[in-house]
Amino acid sequence: MIYTKIRELREDRDLKQREVAEYLNVSQNTYSQYENGVISLTAETLVKLAEFYKVSVDYLLGRE
Repeated sequence: MIYTKIRELREDRDLKQREVAEYLNVSQNTYSQYENGVISLTAETLVKLAEFYKVSVDYLLGRE
């Protein structure tokens, strides 16, 4: 579920994967793997994404 949420949030804001990857200080390829569920998000990355999108971590985790 989290992978779908981060993709939807990015697309809703008309952002490119590259732009979010730069904010997270990771490669575009790594960010793409986050969105596709290939690699898991660390707690630190999850918090950074919540701050970036101005949503709660619970929202990203589908707990709201």
